[in-house]
Amino acid sequence: MASSARIDRFLRLMNDRGASDFHLTVGRPPMLRVSGSMEQIRYRTVSETDWRDMVRPIAPEERWEEFLDCGDTDFAYELEGVARFRVNLFRQQRGSGAVLRVIPSRIMSIEQLGLPPQIRRLADIQGGLVLVTGPTGSGKSTTLAAIIDLINRQRKYHVITIEDPVEFVHEHKESVIHQREIGAHASSFSEALKASGREDPDLVLVGEMRDLETISMALTAAEKGTIVFGTLHTNNAVKTIDRIINVFPSEEQESIRNSLAESLRAVVAQQLMPKLEGGRVAALEILFSSVAIGNMIRTGKTSQITSAIQTGVKKGMMDMDASIRKLYDEGIIDARTAFDKAIDKELFQDLVGEGKR
Repeated sequence: MASSARIDRFLRLMNDRGASDFHLTVGRPPMLRVSGSMEQIRYRTVSETDWRDMVRPIAPEERWEEFLDCGDTDFAYELEGVARFRVNLFRQQRGSGAVLRVIPSRIMSIEQLGLPPQIRRLADIQGGLVLVTGPTGSGKSTTLAAIIDLINRQRKYHVITIEDPVEFVHEHKESVIHQREIGAHASSFSEALKASGREDPDLVLVGEMRDLETISMALTAAEKGTIVFGTLHTNNAVKTIDRIINVFPSEEQESIRNSLAESLRAVVAQQLMPKLEGGRVAALEILFSSVAIGNMIRTGKTSQITSAIQTGVKKGMMDMDASIRKLYDEGIIDARTAFDKAIDKELFQDLVGEGKR
C-alpha cells in the first residue's frame, strides 16, 4: 500500500542501523533504540496526522478499533524481505504513540545467541513448569524461540504457543506447532490455556502469565504432566517465585506453594546490557529445581534459594550477580552497567568509584 510505505522506510532504516525498536510519538521526531540507547532520527516533529497516516495502514481493522476504544493495542506487522515487527499503539498525554520492535526473521540457535550450554537441558524436560523471565526488551521471546526450535527439531510433540502477538513463526519440523494469537484466535491467555487442555498438547507456551487465572491454569496444566513454558517480568528466580505466590490471596498461598514446589522445573532470568564494544549481551540466572529447592518453596523460605543457586554451580546453576560480575571481569561491560543491573548492589560497591572501565 502506498500509504504504508511511509513507515516502511523507517523500518528499513531501523534494520540497516541494527536497531531493536522504532518509537513514533506525536510531538517529537521519530527515534530508534540502538544498542540499548535512544537515538533521534533526522525528521520533522510528528503530528497526530503524520502518526495516523503512518500507523493506520499497517494495523488490522479489529486492532485499530481496539486502539480507538481502549487506547492501547498490540499486533504483528511483516515487511517482506526485512523482518516482522511487534507493534504497540497507545495514547499518551501529548497524543498518540507507537513502538515497533523487530522480530528477527530467522530463529537463532542457543549457540548463536551465546547462551550457556545448560540452556539446552530445558528441551529435555518431560513435564512441569519452566519460566523465562526478565524486564521488557530483555530477549525472553528470542530465548524461548531458540528453545522451542530445538524441541521442534528433536521431539515429536504437539506444541501450542499462546502469544500477544505471535512473534517468531515456527515451521512444522519433528513437532506439530500451532500458534494462537490473542484477539485473532482467542479472547485471552486464560481462555486459550483452558482450550489447550482439549487439544492434546505435549507443550504449551504462555507468552505472558499476566493474571491469577492464567497462572493458576498454567500450574494445573504443569501438575498434570504438560510441559508449560511461561514468562514473567522479574529479574531473578526468587522474585519470580515470590511473584507467582503473591498473586494469590493469602488463604490460597500455602496450596500454591505446594503446587509450585511440585511443578517447577527451571527458571531462567535474563537482563540485556550494553557492551563496551557496542551491541548488547545477556546476563543470566539459571535455576534447576531440586528436592531442596522444592522444600524452600513449600515452607516459604524462598530467600534461601539464591544461596542454593550459588552452591549449585556443578548442577548447571548460576546466579544473576555472578553472571554480571563475570561480564565485568572479562571487560565486556563497564562498572556502572554492572552496578546498575546488580541484584545485590552491595556486592558491586567496589566498582562504583574505580573508574576503570
